[in-house]
Amino acid sequence: MRIPLSWLREFAQVPAEASAEDVMAELVKVGFEEEAVHRPTDSLRGPIVVGQVLSIVKEPQTNGKTINWCQVRVVPEGREQTLTGEGIDPSGVQGIICGAHNFVEGDKVVVTLPGAVLPGDFHISARKTYGHLSAGMIASVRELGIGEDHDGILVLSRIGLDPELGTDAMELLGLYDQAAEINVTPDRGYAFSIRGAAREYAHATGTVFTDPVSRVQVPQSLSGGYGVKLNDDAPIYGKPGCDRFVARTVRGVDATRPTPLWMTSRLRLAGIRSISLPVDISNYVMLELGQPNHCYDLDKLAGDIVVRRATAGEKITTLDDKERTLDVEDLLITDESGPIGIAGVMGGAHTEVSDTTTNVLVEAAHFDEVSIARARRRHKLPSEASKRFERGVDWQVADVAAQRVVDLLVELAGGTADEAGTDVGTAPDAVTIELPAEYAAARIGIDFTEEQILSSLEDLGAVVARTGNGYTVTAPSWRQDLETQDDLTEEIARLVGYDKIPATLPVAPPGRGLTRVQQQRRRLIQALADAGLTEVLAYPFVSKSANDTFGVPAEGAERKALKLANPISEEHGFLRTSVLPGLIEVAKRNHSRGFRDLALFEAGLVFLPGEKLGTSAIPPLGVKPGADVLDALYDGVPDQPLHLGAVLTGHDSPAAPGHAPRAWDWADAVDIARIAGDVLGVELLVTQGRHQAFHPGRAAQLELRTGEVVGYAGELHPKLLAAHDMPARSVALELNADALFEAAADVIVARHISTYPVATQDVALVVAQDVPAGEVLAALREGAGELLEDVALFDVYAGKGIEEGKKSLAFSLRFRADDRTLTADEASEAREGAVAAAHERFGAVQR
Repeated sequence: MRIPLSWLREFAQVPAEASAEDVMAELVKVGFEEEAVHRPTDSLRGPIVVGQVLSIVKEPQTNGKTINWCQVRVVPEGREQTLTGEGIDPSGVQGIICGAHNFVEGDKVVVTLPGAVLPGDFHISARKTYGHLSAGMIASVRELGIGEDHDGILVLSRIGLDPELGTDAMELLGLYDQAAEINVTPDRGYAFSIRGAAREYAHATGTVFTDPVSRVQVPQSLSGGYGVKLNDDAPIYGKPGCDRFVARTVRGVDATRPTPLWMTSRLRLAGIRSISLPVDISNYVMLELGQPNHCYDLDKLAGDIVVRRATAGEKITTLDDKERTLDVEDLLITDESGPIGIAGVMGGAHTEVSDTTTNVLVEAAHFDEVSIARARRRHKLPSEASKRFERGVDWQVADVAAQRVVDLLVELAGGTADEAGTDVGTAPDAVTIELPAEYAAARIGIDFTEEQILSSLEDLGAVVARTGNGYTVTAPSWRQDLETQDDLTEEIARLVGYDKIPATLPVAPPGRGLTRVQQQRRRLIQALADAGLTEVLAYPFVSKSANDTFGVPAEGAERKALKLANPISEEHGFLRTSVLPGLIEVAKRNHSRGFRDLALFEAGLVFLPGEKLGTSAIPPLGVKPGADVLDALYDGVPDQPLHLGAVLTGHDSPAAPGHAPRAWDWADAVDIARIAGDVLGVELLVTQGRHQAFHPGRAAQLELRTGEVVGYAGELHPKLLAAHDMPARSVALELNADALFEAAADVIVARHISTYPVATQDVALVVAQDVPAGEVLAALREGAGELLEDVALFDVYAGKGIEEGKKSLAFSLRFRADDRTLTADEASEAREGAVAAAHERFGAVQR
């Protein structure tokens, strides 16, 4: 919101010497953010004065152009030139070359004398051109930086001015004014007006605020005016799209009259260009009071105005001359001819006010925020009106704004106002809040006095009544954001002063900290980082084929996934059911940029929809949902377990003298999975697995002792790697981390380490080729008994000396007792028990 200081001073006591920076500094105290300063004098400097064209000599040039050699008087005749400087003629008459032709002898114009600086750092000086010494320039509005018109010279009589020669044109055109621009948050829409900004400045400085509403004399009641019907048969969330519509009529206006300079100057500083007198008046009142309004050409209206929802396929041509297809949710202003405006967003071209307009119907209405916001976004049609309506406009100010427009049309456009008028609609109920006396102090940490509480709330415009244990507060009509005790508490703290709030840190209560799952998650991520992997965050949006490939082990099976309503791209239209697609994309991008050796991991949520998804209806806004509604919402939220994934490509270390790096292989992926299990105290059982995203012979299935499958690890499928342009033999793993957290013990107890020596024995067993080594290892562990400390597979052999269809598995067994040194016989006996178990289960024979 841009706030011209001259305008602000009408309603707030702003010191005459205050700058835009000073005003913003005060508004920051009450919670606004400073944006920028708009000051014409930053790029425009005098001497710039009013002059009168005495003579024009037209001189054709060889290039086909005709230039004007002008004599321009810049001081009243008979007076001396008081300005000095190189190129300024003491006689008060300047010789100036001008290429424009829209002025004649006798016209008063704006003259930039030598020494002036125009926007763009354009310095004016006396210079020889076209055979003359041109000492100055006759300026257009664009050259002065006050408009876009560059077709001709600014002739002052055409904007209703007849100033004395030599008058400071910068003061005449309001160019010494300045504007402070602040950022207005969505909950404080009332500040999108000079009325709201002046009120907040008065809050910040403790000075007097004069409400502009108090200066407008409004009839006690309006009747007999133009016919208006409010007919909303499809309100959004049960709230009518329009609950007040004020219409006033002004006849005999002259729409061609120039807009007064004081008005165009303020509009320009506020960021709105001048269009025509009726439109400028409408915009001026909107900025002043915060109530958008609209002027219709009364003679173009047909029948009563009806405010209704659009019908399917209905169309309208808006003021920007674009035809728009309407949605059934769009709120329209219509007459017998059809739509004449998208309510609260933009009017229609058919009833637009033009230079031929003589009779005007003024509209000031109150529209539902949700209806306007949806229409604005749907049609991608932001406007100053919609910006205010979607943040909330004061219901009570509609009749005041209409009257203000009427008064200005009568005063400036020569119109005559009808006594009859229209005011239809129902006022909303006032919001009343019970505020306990100690509530604000308990929330903010300041012992507010009763005077501070009362003065703060009353300064807001609220009506405050003292009760036995607190206050009953009726929020003002322009503050729709005040609904709860906390809202009032925030306002009290804001107006008393944020600087009064003590800077003390809260003391954390004892016995609290990270939850069990939070601790486990941190340990898990830290363990993988310590192992040399790099954590990344990939997008959770993937394609359907990626979910079907990575989300289910069996090839050809379809993965149920959540489709995004508004995806970034159609290629990424689903929420992921696996973290591997995103990791592979990250690895692929890095690989394409020259990074060949990668070890990446991510711990992120996946989205697994169940049978029930979402709810049948969205709860209404403005009302806290009940427990049953919240339960239904949570029941419709998909399961979102935490998954851990990793992708490894290239080698495990950089090449160096005397060191040959080793390529990552499937065993590394399994080892990383085991690290994840070890750090959580969960034993993972590794068996031969099959998954369509992994190599059919180099993939491991990872299970808990309960038999629950929690993930896969191994080499990615060659076809998949080729399709993604990834290095061959890249490996990956994915684990359901939530399942690991669930299986982990609350407390991981360190195993006792015996101080007695170990006894190691090896055994080589011949088994059938299709017997998994992991199952043989499990049989050895079971048969060896409690003396077995560890068993590990260290060799697999098939070939000469081994029967066809068989393989040899070599295991290293480590025995140790807690209370004694084992004898060789005890170790051998345990070993034989292990072999016997393997023989009984798989027919294993020692080599």
